[in-house]
Amino acid sequence: MRTYTVEVEGFEPFAIDEGAKLALAIERAGIDISHRCGGNARCTTCRVAFLSKEPPMGAKEHDCLEEDGVLGEFRLSCQIRADRDMRVRVLMRASEQGWDPGVELEP
Repeated sequence: MRTYTVEVEGFEPFAIDEGAKLALAIERAGIDISHRCGGNARCTTCRVAFLSKEPPMGAKEHDCLEEDGVLGEFRLSCQIRADRDMRVRVLMRASEQGWDPGVELEP
């Protein structure tokens, strides 16, 4: 299995295993990313902006963002599986929103 590097703006880089969920890796790295729906592409609180080339977008993420009228504004880290090195900015940290991160994320 391959390992990639994730750089979250303002934090130390960390490793992520190929196929791992980006939101879960960010959380395990100690960054309080929001995920109010538990990683089901419904709440859009696990928002990230890519500062590097974006991985492909799946249908579930696309449909959620399109339905909410925000397609192209950000990506949902709960729907992104590691397939490359990534540089991102977390757009909704739980501590900045005044809430706990949300429902536990499934790997």
